[in-house]
Amino acid sequence: MTATNPLLQTWDGPYGLPPFEAIAAEHFMPAFEQALAEHRAELQALAHNPAAPSFDNTIAALDRSGRRLKALRQLFDTLNASVSSEPLQAVQRAMAAPLAAHSNAIYLDAALFARVDALHAQRAQLGLTAEQLRLLERIQLDFVRAGAQLQGEARQRYAHIMERLAQLHTQFAQNVLADECSYQLLLQGEADMAGLPDYLRASARQAAAQRGLPEGSHIVTLSRSLIVPFLTFSQRRDLRQQAYEAWVARGEHAGETDNRAIVQDILTLRHEQAQLLGYACYADYALADTMAGSQGAVQALLQQVWAPAQQAVQREREQLLAAQRQCGDTHPLQAWDWRYYAEKVRQQHYALDEAQIKPHFALGAMVQAAFDCAQRLYGLRFVHQPTVAAYHPDVQVYEVQDAQGRLRGLFLHDNFARPNKRSGAWMNALRWQARNGIDALPIILNNNNFAKGATGEGTLLSFDDVRTLFHEFGHALHGLLSDVAFERLSGTQVLRDFVELPSQLMEHWMAEPEVLRRHARHAQTGEPISDALLAKLKAAAHFNQGYETLRYCASALVDLAVHARTDAQAPDPVAFEAQTLAALGLPAEVGMNHRLVHFQHLFSGSSYASGYYVYLWAEVLDCDAFEAFVEAGDVFDPTTAARLVEHVLAVGNSREPAATYRAFRGRDAEVTPMLRGRGLC
Repeated sequence: MTATNPLLQTWDGPYGLPPFEAIAAEHFMPAFEQALAEHRAELQALAHNPAAPSFDNTIAALDRSGRRLKALRQLFDTLNASVSSEPLQAVQRAMAAPLAAHSNAIYLDAALFARVDALHAQRAQLGLTAEQLRLLERIQLDFVRAGAQLQGEARQRYAHIMERLAQLHTQFAQNVLADECSYQLLLQGEADMAGLPDYLRASARQAAAQRGLPEGSHIVTLSRSLIVPFLTFSQRRDLRQQAYEAWVARGEHAGETDNRAIVQDILTLRHEQAQLLGYACYADYALADTMAGSQGAVQALLQQVWAPAQQAVQREREQLLAAQRQCGDTHPLQAWDWRYYAEKVRQQHYALDEAQIKPHFALGAMVQAAFDCAQRLYGLRFVHQPTVAAYHPDVQVYEVQDAQGRLRGLFLHDNFARPNKRSGAWMNALRWQARNGIDALPIILNNNNFAKGATGEGTLLSFDDVRTLFHEFGHALHGLLSDVAFERLSGTQVLRDFVELPSQLMEHWMAEPEVLRRHARHAQTGEPISDALLAKLKAAAHFNQGYETLRYCASALVDLAVHARTDAQAPDPVAFEAQTLAALGLPAEVGMNHRLVHFQHLFSGSSYASGYYVYLWAEVLDCDAFEAFVEAGDVFDPTTAARLVEHVLAVGNSREPAATYRAFRGRDAEVTPMLRGRGLC
């Protein structure tokens, strides 16, 4: 099989890309088996090296090890997220426990940990560089947080928990994807499309074509870029209710895709995991390795925003009720009504109509806007490589060059929603930048889920879609500008509440008049966006921010609360969620960004568990960081941009994040710019 399996051959495609066109699902199991065996052999040799432990033969060697396995996992995860299929998902289910067992075998290897721990104990005497010391400290902490200090039955139990959690995370994510793929609201005739602007009708027609429905059909799927504008414009309240209820019920359907018991099991196991490691609850365990450091610090930030956001929501609600009365509607305001009447208020108070705004934000133009900002700030050029094939025809491949024309990496842009693609938007890597044993240039991906326009009509973005595009591009720049020696410290592999700083900082440029005047041109006429429309957009910047802020904070507070329990058995997630929201006083018509039963940040993996707050934490940083450009008198100030690269974007996790930020800003971040940016002060 080795001779014919493309995954086990040298990946000699352009830029070292995998041979996407030759890969089939059945290639992954044997490839994983060989890659796991190779990595086990490397680790055994490392752990039982007769030479005394040194930084190079233990710590640097660990960072270098398992390159085939890392590349294979990054490819496999990419395909499962972006072009999933039942054969791929079957492999994902089958490999969840073995991959978790392999991780356990690394971190619970007593001989391996003894070498790492011995070096850690004498780290001050080793003469290490700052980056080497950081790597040693991070790897030792990785071992400790993965149970390396456990003994006997506790050690075995911990291994079992981690394997079972890997299986549950996989099933949770597949269930959400199944619910999203299976739903479609068929719009039958003009009456069902009342109020929908032309661009939304085109997107609904394209979505139907993607699912193989008869020509001329229109559907609404659970892709955010379709359902949010449908809830905003549809005059059919009954259809808005159907679509909204399907959206929020993902993961809560009785049967094979029901996530309620899975969430309970994950929470119960996480609590046991935390207790085995000496923590009272999972939230304490998760937050111990963050900038925030404690539940108290997270609660203090969220509560600082919650109260003014509640007051703003009450003001917004009164405006919506007035708009409802003007429409002659007397029904109680419900969650599926909020966006509809909010759009009425926006049109009335700010003379803004989304249907008039979107033609100025063609996808291609906004991609070029992001690229232009990267060039003006950091000297990067994104050169399209149309002959380089990726894993799907939608994916655009770009060579990334620095100001001197040197190759800096590869960027893959996957922008469209598809039936077999998970929802949301994310950045990931097929290869991280590193210099330890191999001079690896990064291969970075951005995935979005924009509703594709009809063939020949192009794709138009909402202002919120543009923000998402710039956000993910900020993550990509963090990966592409990384300049460290060790893969473990590369790019976005930083503490969770620091990772959103570069992404959210990049959002600021998408709304800059200088950028919009240059790139926001009408898709049909080519006319640049007018100063009058820019002024309206600026005036409406704080519109509906109470609603958006409460939805986000509600999700973050529920996340923290459900992981802060100290009882062994997890509660019913739906009941717990309802009780927590009632105690917070969240209006039912506002709702939350993500309900627990489909909260992929929390339950398709552990990275954001007890950590959904990080977007707000990072917002304090990003708003304060952008102030540095404002204070310089030029949002493209080269000196400030160079300082940002030197102290933030290039250093990955090679420095402690608070010190990293102080090196850039000269002080700690202040919260006032964030509150001002949300219109909450």
